[in-house]
Amino acid sequence: MTAEIPAAPARLRAEAETLAGPMPALLAEAQHLAATIVLGEHGRRRAGMGADFWQYRAAQPGDDSRIIDWRRSGRADVAFVQDKEWQTAQTVMVWVDRGRAMSFASVPALPAKGHRARLLALAAAILLVRGGERVGLGGADGLPPRRGATMLARLAASLSEDRAEEYVAPDTTGMPPRSRALFVSDFLGDPAPIERAVAESADRGIKGAMLQILDPQEEAFPFQGRTIFESMGGGLRHETLKAGELRARYLDRLAERKARLADLARATGWMFSTHHTDTVPARALLWLHAALERRI
Repeated sequence: MTAEIPAAPARLRAEAETLAGPMPALLAEAQHLAATIVLGEHGRRRAGMGADFWQYRAAQPGDDSRIIDWRRSGRADVAFVQDKEWQTAQTVMVWVDRGRAMSFASVPALPAKGHRARLLALAAAILLVRGGERVGLGGADGLPPRRGATMLARLAASLSEDRAEEYVAPDTTGMPPRSRALFVSDFLGDPAPIERAVAESADRGIKGAMLQILDPQEEAFPFQGRTIFESMGGGLRHETLKAGELRARYLDRLAERKARLADLARATGWMFSTHHTDTVPARALLWLHAALERRI
């Protein structure tokens, strides 16, 4: 006869399994996505501080005479220096919008914006950790930057937690000066906190990338006739009998928001791109990795 598990522990175990459930699935999906990206043996192959030889290059004005390779230079008419592979680990802080607005998906066949945002952020973190970087989670409840599989598991667990707010602004709490940052959101909330977070980051020497995640319906605005628009949290509601007449104004506002974000990126030395949930995530991941590995 099998002993019954007491009600309280059984309920606690069920709640724990429900809470932990999304995390392994998200991590597994992100690992699978990251595995499709081939970066070569050296993920950040470029010159800089390090001990491993990378390549010879012609000496340039300003090069210290102590780094000239006289043996190699003796076989040519110009002086050569050895470039060492850049090996100093960098810190990349991730912030992902986990507000209720990100739970939107126009049709069941498409992932919610929030799921795609978490997937891309975590897959980018996997690639960065694979390249020897330290990755952390920004925000008041964030995670300090670390390397390794344990850090990725903690990051996946934190990203699986939703917020109660409809729209959430980027939070730069815990982001070290002169690090790099990744902000992933639909960026459809109040633009002022977004601009403030990026500007404050740039003032502290933090450069990075903003990736906007949108559902294709948010780009097309295919509505006609009587339509009720309601936010995911239920806090905003608008009913109209002529939705088609709103399309031009909506598309103008969306284009204005994108242009504002692009201008913000240019002014601060950041990078900006938009990704749609009906397209393959691998292309966005490649863009993310290139944006975060860029030498600024």
